[in-house]
Amino acid sequence: MFCPKCGSLLRPKLEGSKKILYCSCGYKSKDKKQEAKIKERVQSGRPSVGVITADQEHTLPITKAECSQCKNTEAYYWLVQTRAGDEPETKFLRCTKCKHTWRDYD
Repeated sequence: MFCPKCGSLLRPKLEGSKKILYCSCGYKSKDKKQEAKIKERVQSGRPSVGVITADQEHTLPITKAECSQCKNTEAYYWLVQTRAGDEPETKFLRCTKCKHTWRDYD
């Protein structure tokens, strides 16, 4: 949403117990509909990095990779977008034997 005074992007801010939109020019939003939208966006937040639990491992593909802990040559792997959208995904690996988890930095 944009400032009606100067056209800049409005930013969310906590003022007391209310969340409002404000601009660097001094404008503050008083619209109740905007407050509801802000609250919804703040609560949804960013998705967390994908953590794989032991019961989900059986659904992951297996690749050839050497574990630095036990020297096993097979590991489960999954991809997670941990940086900006124009950056490549991060590949995580978990040893099929000792469950050691690491990132692949290729």
